[in-house]
Amino acid sequence: MDHLLQTVVAGLMLGGVYALIAVGLNLIFGVVKIINFAHGELVMAGMYLTWWLWSAWSVNPYLSLFIVTPVMFITGVAMQKFILSPMQNSSPTMKIFVTLGISVFLQSLALFLFGGQFRAVSFPWAEQNLNILGITVTYGRLAAFIVALALVLALFYLMKRTLMGKVLNALVEDRETAGLIGIPVKKYYLVAMGIGVGIAGIAGTLIIPFQAAFPLAGAHFTLLAFVVVVLGGLGNMVGSLIGGLILGIVETVAGTYIDPALQQVAVFIVFIIVLIVRPQGIFGGSARNAEVGLK
Repeated sequence: MDHLLQTVVAGLMLGGVYALIAVGLNLIFGVVKIINFAHGELVMAGMYLTWWLWSAWSVNPYLSLFIVTPVMFITGVAMQKFILSPMQNSSPTMKIFVTLGISVFLQSLALFLFGGQFRAVSFPWAEQNLNILGITVTYGRLAAFIVALALVLALFYLMKRTLMGKVLNALVEDRETAGLIGIPVKKYYLVAMGIGVGIAGIAGTLIIPFQAAFPLAGAHFTLLAFVVVVLGGLGNMVGSLIGGLILGIVETVAGTYIDPALQQVAVFIVFIIVLIVRPQGIFGGSARNAEVGLK
């Protein structure tokens, strides 16, 4: 029983980061109306940037958040302004192809710049164990969970309690009407994409102390993010948080009690069951409900 509890806690630690990744993806979908298939590669970019700051300049990986976050925010703004904005009125299929192209480009760029080797950050503090009531967790995973949860809650607050959040929700509801009443729609699309990509970069920084970066790492995170989003309901941020925690537990329990090679199989079995039993996601995820879920 103690071993099971230890495994579940480890899954929760990992699931918090998955939730953070999925919330960023959901924000982009809800506001900008683009399903970003390059989202995992942006997490990978955050991992590589953190690793480079650590290996080249000995920057503490957690302090590098203050560098990675603005860099990734600006990256998101640039993506929206120069690549996605011209495609804004195109068909959903074209938008998907564009983000897939960005995904392939980032994978190729990572392979060119860093090679195919695994790049890991060896940070002794993150690898130390902390014992709480008989449950052992590493400081790195605990820090990742706490920061991820804090950021998810901060984003909830932003969307519900601030003027910017109200504007973003107005764009979610009806961007044409929002434009007619004077809201600079394109400006807030830049903000939403910047926040979403910035969150992806932060997730990469939180992950790199205990998981190595490599050029294809992003594909894994993209798949997990979409599973979390569908489990919780497309566009529903609360659903993304809970879906991420569930996914982390399922993956860790399957890897511990079944076989590490079958972790992804277990995740997709749960995914398929949810789709069969509740296609709209655990917390609802029709196109309309998804938009309301961002409020």
